[in-house]
Amino acid sequence: MAKDLFFSMDLNLLRTFLVLSQELNTRKAAERLFVSQPAISQSLQKLRSQLDDPLFVKVPTGLKATPFAEEMAKDLTPHLNGISTVLNRGREFDPLSLQSSVKIAVAPIVLTCLSGSLYRHFAKVAPYCTLELVAWKTSSIDQIQNDDTTIGVSLNQSPNQGIHLELITEVEAKVIVRNNHPLTGDTVTAQQLEPYPIASVITPGYNDGFTEAAVLMQNEGLNPSIGFRTEFVMAVVDVIENTDFFMPHSDLFPIQRYPSLRAITPLINGEPYTNSIYAYYHAKHKDTALILWLVEQIKWVIKQETQGQKLFNKKT
Repeated sequence: MAKDLFFSMDLNLLRTFLVLSQELNTRKAAERLFVSQPAISQSLQKLRSQLDDPLFVKVPTGLKATPFAEEMAKDLTPHLNGISTVLNRGREFDPLSLQSSVKIAVAPIVLTCLSGSLYRHFAKVAPYCTLELVAWKTSSIDQIQNDDTTIGVSLNQSPNQGIHLELITEVEAKVIVRNNHPLTGDTVTAQQLEPYPIASVITPGYNDGFTEAAVLMQNEGLNPSIGFRTEFVMAVVDVIENTDFFMPHSDLFPIQRYPSLRAITPLINGEPYTNSIYAYYHAKHKDTALILWLVEQIKWVIKQETQGQKLFNKKT
C-alpha cells in the first residue's frame, strides 16, 4: 500500500516549497521564511526524496521549477492561501507600524490624479512610511514580480504568470481641450472630433504602438490624425493649451487645477466610453495585509479625487 504523504509529510515543507516556487531563489526564500539558506536546502532535499522529483534545478538566474513542481505549485496555491486567510482572519493591518518604503508604479493617466493626493493621504494615515511613486514602464510588471516594486496601477494589460490584477475603478473617457477651443459643447461625437489632431498620452505596455482614440474613431469610419504622442502628460497639456489639438483622457484628469482647460465627454456610438484601472501585485501577496491595505488606500484616494472633480464640473 502506497504511503499517504498527507499524514507522513511535514506540512511546513509545503510552505517552503510554495515560497521557493514563487521566489526561485534560496536566499529570497530564506529571507521570507526567516530561516537560513542551509535550512531551505535541507527542506528541499526532504521534498525531493518524498516526492521523487528534483522540483527545482539551478539556472544562471537562480532556480527553475520542473514541470511537476509547476503543476504542484499551481494546485497547492489556492489551498495554502485559504489556510492563510483563515488563520489571519480578524487581524488588522496597523499603518502606524509601517516604517519601510512602499514603491508604487503608476501609469501616466493615473499619475496626474494620484501623485500629490496619495502622498498627502499617506502622510496622515502612515506617517512613518516612505512613499515612492515612479512612472509605469514596460518593465514594471517584471519589477513587481521581482519585488523591486511593491504594487502597480495601470490600465488593463496582460501580466506575467504570477501577477494578480485587482480592479481599482472604472473611468469615463474625457476629451481635454483649451477653453477657447472651437468645440464648445459638454459632449462631442467622433465626427466632431475628426478635424482636430490628437495629442495622445502613452501608457507603456498598453498603447505603445497605437492611439486608442484614433482606433475608436476609425471604427466609426473616420480618418483621425495623430499630431503628438508622449508618456509625459504635462507635455501634452502644454500642446493642447496652445493649439486646437485634443487630449483623450478620463475623469481622473484634475481639471480643476487647470483653469485654461475644459473637459468634454466624448460619445462613441452615442454612448460615453469607459475603461478600467487595475492594481498589479505579485500573486504571492494576494492575502498579505499590507497589499490589501494599499489597494484600499489607492481606491479611496481615486474615489475622493473623482468625486471632487465631479463637484467642480457641476459648479462650472
